Amino acid sequence: MSGTLITFEGTEGAGKSTQIALLAERLRAAGRTVLLTREPGGTALGEEIRHMIKFAEAGRGMCARSELLLFCASRAQLLHESIGPALASGAVVLADRFYDSSTVYQGVARGLPLDEIRHLHRFTIGTTAPALTLVLDMPAEEARLRAMRRPKPVGAAADRMEEEPPEFYEKVRQGYLQIAREEPARVKVIPSDASREAVAITIWEEVSRVLGA
Repeated sequence: MSGTLITFEGTEGAGKSTQIALLAERLRAAGRTVLLTREPGGTALGEEIRHMIKFAEAGRGMCARSELLLFCASRAQLLHESIGPALASGAVVLADRFYDSSTVYQGVARGLPLDEIRHLHRFTIGTTAPALTLVLDMPAEEARLRAMRRPKPVGAAADRMEEEPPEFYEKVRQGYLQIAREEPARVKVIPSDASREAVAITIWEEVSRVLGA
């Protein structure tokens, strides 16, 4: 694969969507072909899975293993339909979440065995791995409150993933920081409680290093 996969991670409300959009704009201005993806979602099948996980009433009672398998199904389809072909064509893929999310949310925060999750990663995506993972980090409670303040469409269903208690978000944050300590060459922690512009500059420095720009 000749393209570059860059993933964005972090707890709910950390500012991933904003920074991905800013980075995509800058890369395109520099002449790069860019694909944006999100998890769960990004394909017709993935968007159906996204609704099931986050909004559907039927998903309210799902167990952690069902949740993990749904995320993996969405990820496998996304790799097959979008990420794989884009990388093969030389594009820069900016992914709003990838396999680290499952390690942290379903593993660290929900308590599923990490070795089983790693096995699922190998089955789901094979050897595909990010060249760079940017973890947008801020205090868990601040991120949670920011997520709750985001405007919601009138009549929209509540997001199940945003309704977890504060302790859950703290586990998520610590899970990401642990991955960064274990894989410092790939995973870079970006403090996201700074200004939007300051965060974007730090991200650009890391991306330029990876892309050789």
